[in-house]
Amino acid sequence: MPSIDFILPHWVYWSGLMVFPLFAMMMARRRVRRGYSVAIAYLILVTGGILGLHRLYLRNLWGLLYLPVFLAILYCNAQGRDARELQSQAANMVSSAERVVERVAPKVAGADEEIAALRATLAVAEEGSFARIRAEKKLQKAVAALDENKQRLEKKRAELQAARPDLEAATAARDKWSSLGFSALMVIVALMALDALLIPGMVRKAEAGLAADAGSEDARAQRLEEIEREAERRDYSQIGTGWTGVIDRISYFSGEFVAYWSVIAVFAYYFEVLARYVFNSPTIWVHEGMFLMFGMQYLIAGAYAAMTDAHVKVDVFYAEWSPFRKAVVDLLTSVFFFIFAGTILVTGWIFAMDATVVGEVSFSEWKIAYWPFKWAIVVGAALLILQGIAKLARDIDTVRHSLQAR
Repeated sequence: MPSIDFILPHWVYWSGLMVFPLFAMMMARRRVRRGYSVAIAYLILVTGGILGLHRLYLRNLWGLLYLPVFLAILYCNAQGRDARELQSQAANMVSSAERVVERVAPKVAGADEEIAALRATLAVAEEGSFARIRAEKKLQKAVAALDENKQRLEKKRAELQAARPDLEAATAARDKWSSLGFSALMVIVALMALDALLIPGMVRKAEAGLAADAGSEDARAQRLEEIEREAERRDYSQIGTGWTGVIDRISYFSGEFVAYWSVIAVFAYYFEVLARYVFNSPTIWVHEGMFLMFGMQYLIAGAYAAMTDAHVKVDVFYAEWSPFRKAVVDLLTSVFFFIFAGTILVTGWIFAMDATVVGEVSFSEWKIAYWPFKWAIVVGAALLILQGIAKLARDIDTVRHSLQAR
């Protein structure tokens, strides 16, 4: 199988985080047209065509044909990975045995001359002399070393003779599965290229089928419109008026903005799965980029969670209290909230300034700059404090009106 060496450029990562949510927010606010879209069909062809999802989107069951071919690719890659491990083990064994043979064979070949010279030295040495004793020890050591090297050389030559066929078999198996997997991939690529030409016609056919079932579709479309209106009323019901409403809207749209980053994660991890399991090319940037992105999302969405009262809390008693009592308790406990949020703001500011000054980057080969992520701590804390001020103002207003009513 061909490999994928693509590494996401940093500017594409950051521009995607900025531009995609704006595009998604715009698309979410447009009036949905009932029916099928050629543009969406091509989008699905690019992102999920390898699974035939574009045909399934158009209610064309021929899309199921893609699935067994895709599963064949996964199977061939799994077998290829096993063959690669066997090839690696056999190659290491062959390489190790060859190094030993290359190093020991010259020693064995030259040992006879060395032993003959030691024996000649021993023969002329005086009986009982120190020179004779030393010559005897050298001769014994040389003979023992020769026997050991011969055994070692024989063993490694036997291992080398046994490992070479294993290496050839593993290499052949890896090439076979790689070729089969690549052939299956080419089948899918050919089907996708054909569908790229057929999609306009398939969309027209799907639209014709939709028109034939117009009655039920009209009822469905009407229900969808009602759901959309209910969701819109629910989404904006917690946004106040006046200057606190301005803060609410900032919190709302910042939360909505980062919420669409989750869609980016779907595309990124989809690419990672294909790169890892189809092309045997795991990336170095998807996981790091996504967990950093989710960290920023968690921080920036804190104000939205505070506005919608979505933060986790123990409200066994609180939930049953009157608005006046809730407001009083919230006022008393708000000091802890501002201490917490203020600590995050100050600490985040220190972290962000340090990362900006030193130009801190990640430890991976991707080496993305860390200072934008550190500044997300500051932004998230600032938004959280603003939302806390708006909540504080509303609690004071609730207490004031309740006291006046009494």
